[in-house]
Amino acid sequence: MISLDSLSVKYDDKTILTDISLNLESHLSVLGANGSGKSTLAKALCNLIEYEGSISIDGKDIKELSLKERAKLLSYIPAKLEVYDPFISVEEFVLLGRFAHKKNFLDYSDKDKKIAQNTLEFLKISHLGKHAINSLSSGEAQLTLIASALAAQSKIIILDEPTANLDPHNAKIIAQHIKGLKDYHQVILITHDLHLASFIDSPTLFIKDSNATYFSEREEFFNSSTLQELYGVEFEDLAVKYE
Repeated sequence: MISLDSLSVKYDDKTILTDISLNLESHLSVLGANGSGKSTLAKALCNLIEYEGSISIDGKDIKELSLKERAKLLSYIPAKLEVYDPFISVEEFVLLGRFAHKKNFLDYSDKDKKIAQNTLEFLKISHLGKHAINSLSSGEAQLTLIASALAAQSKIIILDEPTANLDPHNAKIIAQHIKGLKDYHQVILITHDLHLASFIDSPTLFIKDSNATYFSEREEFFNSSTLQELYGVEFEDLAVKYE
């Protein structure tokens, strides 16, 4: 269980999130306008930024966990693949996802390498294994990020705008993979894409004006009147485009 208790985040004098309390036992989609604080929430969950209040996973405060302990619990997938070495291969990058399981001062084990390879095969990108990261298309890069997270075998996977800047074909592929991840991981999806959130079909947290509203049932959020009230524009029924 992920527990947020009076979570608040400020950048300089600007309040981004205010007094969010939530117990989350299952999946979640986080929605809101651009700049509303969705990615800020994702980074707070990973202890990547300063925040007030507390965040705990299974009763353990994330600030008290070591980096390796946290990595075994959480994997964060950013919207864009950025690496220190643009010439690292896909195989090498995905293997880095096993770092939390690697023994200090030793190379990755045969088990680590097998898990990384199996992950590439699962996502149907094993043919890219020897390719340099800087040679990938946007869709291939996003699948590589997901592969690295899966190789880590973390309990919770946080995806931050995973279909941003993807063409419809690749967005559909990524969406279908994300939905499949729900069978094996607790998935937290950060997105502004209502069609994607509707397809993934998880409880929804909507962020607006630094406050968050939780909707446990799909029908509570995905109806024209609620969407119009939250976004301030008229909506017709959403057509799911990722099936």
